[in-house]
Amino acid sequence: MSLAKFEIISTIIELGSFAKAGDKLGLTQSAVSHAVSSLEKEYGFSLLTRGRAGIHLTTNGERMLSYMQAMLKTQKEMAQEIANINGLIVGEVRIGTFSSVSSQWLPEILQQFTELYPNIDIQLYEGDYDAIESWIANGYVDFGFVSLPTSYQLDVIPLKKDRMVCFVEEHHPFTKLDAVTWADIKEQPFIRAKKGSDNDLRRILKQQQIIPNVRFELADDQAIFSMVSHGMGISVLSELAMFRIPENIHIIKLEPEEYRTIGIAAPSFKTIAPATKRFISYLQQYVDQK
Repeated sequence: MSLAKFEIISTIIELGSFAKAGDKLGLTQSAVSHAVSSLEKEYGFSLLTRGRAGIHLTTNGERMLSYMQAMLKTQKEMAQEIANINGLIVGEVRIGTFSSVSSQWLPEILQQFTELYPNIDIQLYEGDYDAIESWIANGYVDFGFVSLPTSYQLDVIPLKKDRMVCFVEEHHPFTKLDAVTWADIKEQPFIRAKKGSDNDLRRILKQQQIIPNVRFELADDQAIFSMVSHGMGISVLSELAMFRIPENIHIIKLEPEEYRTIGIAAPSFKTIAPATKRFISYLQQYVDQK
C-alpha cells in the first residue's frame, strides 16, 4: 500500500492532467505515470482511462478513489494531531464554499486567520449547494458552507440567517413600493439561479405556493444582476449575495420575510483535524461579531 500513490491518483483527478499533478506534487510526468502503472499492476485492473475528453476514472477506479481519499484524510489528520501534541500549529484545511460567502466573508477571514496561523494551508473549492454537499459526503473537502437543511445526513452547525430580498431595475413599478409580497412576483418575468444554487428559493416558493414566470436561469449572481439591470426581469436573492450590484438596481423588502440559513457541514465535527477545528472556531467568532 502506498499513500503517496493514492495522493498522485487523487491529484490527477483533481487537476485532470498527469503534467499538472506532477507540477503540484513536485514530480516528473514520467514519475506520475510510473506510480499509476505500478498501482494498476498491483491491483490487477486499470484505474484511469485517457481519451480525447481527458482523463477519467474507470469504473473500478471510481470504486477505489473513495477509499484512497479516506486513507489520505486519516493520514493528514494523524499528522496534524502529532504536530498538535508537539505544540506545533500546522495543517491543511479544504473548504467547500459558494459565491456569496467567498465574496463577503472569506477574504477578511482568510487574511486574519493566515496572519495568526501562517503554517495552516487553506484551500477553497467553490461550487453550488449540491456540489458542496457531495464534496463533503465524499471527503473531498474537510467541511463546507451549506444552506440548511442539507440533502445528506451530515453534521451541521448553523451560522447565520440571511434575509431574502427582491431586486429590480430602477424604473420598475415595484420601486414605488415599500415592500412586495411573494404573490406580487408571480406574474413578473423572473430571473433565477440554476438548480443547485437556488435550493432556498425553491423551498420558499413551494411554501408560498408560488410558481414564478421564469424567463432565464443563470449560474452566476453577477449575470443575474446584469440581466435585471437591463430590465430583462426581476429576481430574488439573499442579502449576503447582494455584492457589487449595478447602480441602477433597486432592492425591495419581501413580505412575509423569508430567510436562508447559512451553516457549515461535515461528516462529523467530532473527528475533524486540529487545523480544521481551529479554523471553524475562528469562523464562528467572526460570524458572531457580524
